[in-house]
This record gives sequence, structure tokens and C-alpha cells, in this order.
Amino acid sequence: MDRFQNTRQPNWDWWGELWSEPKQILSTLGISTDQSVADVGSGNGYFTLPLAELVQPAPVYAIDIDSDLLDELRRKAEQTGLSNIRCFEGDARELSSLLAEPVDTILIANTFHGVEEPTVFAEQAYQSLTPDGRLIILNWHDRPKEETPIAGQPRGPPQELRLPPTETERSISSVPFTRTNIVELPPYHYALICER
Repeated sequence: MDRFQNTRQPNWDWWGELWSEPKQILSTLGISTDQSVADVGSGNGYFTLPLAELVQPAPVYAIDIDSDLLDELRRKAEQTGLSNIRCFEGDARELSSLLAEPVDTILIANTFHGVEEPTVFAEQAYQSLTPDGRLIILNWHDRPKEETPIAGQPRGPPQELRLPPTETERSISSVPFTRTNIVELPPYHYALICER
């Protein structure tokens, strides 16, 4: 099985230039207190840590294929006193075997473009959600890198990996989500919200 197509982990300053208030983004997406969340492709935790603050005491499962990034996330969680984060090293396409129980929300932020076999991932996500759970795919709009600068530099994944919302939706259309909704997240992103 091929590993995730990594397009490099941005540093925190980079993320801060793009989204200075990650907790606000998460709230906009409907994530709130007492919702269990799986943060797939969590990296070193730019969204995981505010997720843990937002939903505590509910658990947040950080899932990534990079053990070094997960170690960094564990250290940050310990420094901030967040005890509801659980880290798991593994492939997004094996999500249901990584999670001990269904979760209310699965978030995959800025990494869906690198998942090979997106339908397999979406099927795994569907199986891993509670009956009224949601899969949230936060993705780059399909614009040239030169049109998505951060801190004065062209940023984001290569254009050939970027998907318009309709294509993201089409890539998981065989999975029986009951409803999907697209939320714009300026300046360069959208979220596809899929309800189980």
C-alpha cells in the first residue's frame, strides 16, 4: 500500500499567516463542545490542539503517518495541559482499524489532495462515524500556486493535486452520505461537509 503523498509540513508561522484563529475556523465548521473528533493527517497539531480545547472533555484522535510529527504534537499537548488528545500512527485508508470507537466528526485538513484512493478513505471515514456524524474535508481551491501566496511566497500543494469542490465531492460520491454542503473558507480554501 502506498504511503500518503506528502507535500511537506508547513511550519506554525506559515499556518498563522493563513489562519490566525484556527479555533474560529473549526467553530465555523460546526465543531463544538463534547464532540469526539478524529483529525486525520494531523501533522504536529495546528488544528488538533484547538480542536482539543474546543471539544473537551471529548477525545480528539490525532492520526498521521509521521511518528516524528506525532511526537511533536504529544509534547505540545503536554505543554498546554491538554489531556484529551490521543495520537495514532497509521494510514488514513485504514481509519476504522485505528479508531477504537465511532467519532462524531472526522476532519481532514489540507491533506485530502495527497490521499491515494480517496474513495477507500471516504468509505473508512463513513464506517468510523457515529450515525449522525460528519466528514469534513478542508481543501485548497484549484488555483495556481502563484495565486495563493502566504507571507509573500507562493504556497500550497502543486496545482495538479488541487481539486475543485465538485471534483472532491465526485471522488467520494459512491459513499452513501445523506447530504453534502460546501463552505467557503477564504482566502484559498473550502470545506466539503458530508453528513452520514
